[in-house]
Amino acid sequence: MLVHALVRTDGTVDAGELYTVAGLLGMTDQQVRLCVGRLVAEGRFRQDGRGRRAVLRAVSDATSGALAPDAEHIRHAYRQDDGLAPWDGTWHLFAFAVPEARRTVRDALRETLLHLGAAPVQGGLYVAANPIADLVEARARSLDALDSVTFLTSTDLRLGDLTEPARLAARIWPLDAVAARHERLAAFAEACAESIDGSALSGAERLTLAVELAAGFSDAMTPDPLLPPELLPPHWPGRRARRLTRACWAALSALPPEPGAPASPPRLFQLYDDAFAVPEETGPAGPA
Repeated sequence: MLVHALVRTDGTVDAGELYTVAGLLGMTDQQVRLCVGRLVAEGRFRQDGRGRRAVLRAVSDATSGALAPDAEHIRHAYRQDDGLAPWDGTWHLFAFAVPEARRTVRDALRETLLHLGAAPVQGGLYVAANPIADLVEARARSLDALDSVTFLTSTDLRLGDLTEPARLAARIWPLDAVAARHERLAAFAEACAESIDGSALSGAERLTLAVELAAGFSDAMTPDPLLPPELLPPHWPGRRARRLTRACWAALSALPPEPGAPASPPRLFQLYDDAFAVPEETGPAGPA
C-alpha cells in the first residue's frame, strides 16, 4: 500500500524516499525490502538499481492501491454534508438466491451490495437508503446473474415493531463502529493541521502526513454506508471528519515544494485534489 501511495505521476517510486517515509511510519528496512521484492516478483514494478538508490517503475497502473479514493463515493458524501442529497423516504431492497455451485457469483453480489452501502436484513435480503439499483443491476449483468436478483422499493419498511426510519437505520447498520472511525479521522486531521501550521516540514514528513491522512480517510469512508442525514444520529461525526480532512489536505497541497524535490509529484495528491474538488451541482445522486 505504501509503495503504491508514493508512485509519482511519471510512474516511478524513489526508493530513498520510500525507505525514509516507511521509517517515519514505524516500518523497518527489512519490511520495505520484503514488500518491494514481492511487488517486483508479482510483476507490478520493475526495479532499477539497489537499496535506497533504486528506482521502482510501475509496470501497470499502480495508482495508489488501497489508498486511491473512490471519487464518486466522496463527492456524494460531501453532497449529503451540504444538504444537496436529501432522502426521499424510499428504501431500496435487493434479494438474491444463487445456488451453491455458483458460490463465487453469490459472494461477488454480496460484496457489491456491501460496497454500495447496503446491509443484510435477513438471509439473502439487503436494504439500502440510496438509489443504487442501476449499479447493482450492472454488476449482476456482468456476473450473468440478473435473473437471480429481485429489486423492489418501499416507503414503509418494518423490522418487527420498528418502523421509525432513524431507529431502523440504527438497527440495520453498525453506526457506532462507523462513527468511531470518523472520530479517529477527525482527531488525526486536527493534529495534522497543527503540524502543518506549527513547523517547517521536510518533503518526507509531508508525504508521511499525506499517506497517514489518506489511510485514515479510507479507513473511515470505506465502511460508511453514507446514509442520508435524516437517518443518522444527531451530531454525526462523519461530516466534521470530512470537513477537517479536506481542509488538512488543502493545506498539505498548498505547501511550497521542498528545494530539490522531484518535478513529478505523487499521484496520491492529484487523486485527492480531484476527489475533494466537489462540483457544485444539485439533484439526487447515489454513491458509486
